Amino acid sequence: MVARILTSTALIASLLVAPTVSYADVWHRTTTEVGWTFHPDHGESTKTRADVMRELAQAKADGSYESFLRDLPMPDTNAGPGKTREQVLQELKNVTPAERAYMEELYGAN
Repeated sequence: MVARILTSTALIASLLVAPTVSYADVWHRTTTEVGWTFHPDHGESTKTRADVMRELAQAKADGSYESFLRDLPMPDTNAGPGKTREQVLQELKNVTPAERAYMEELYGAN
């Protein structure tokens, strides 16, 4: 009988502890309008200070840090070489009448 009570008590205790373990993260639910709150001190960092400083220097070099600060889209690093003026003009000459009518409807006739 005593063993059964201890087993039941242990089961109930483990069920009560499980939800608190699942929230052992940096994001926690709240009853506010936002619904979540961020606590960075509840998390564990796997990066060293040198790693973070290296990533920051790389972000400043490629322009993504400045874009992030100004809330702009991140720069596209895979944009490719682009087209020459002659290539663009050739594409415009090869536009079908249906495509031309659609562009005029979309952008207006010149």
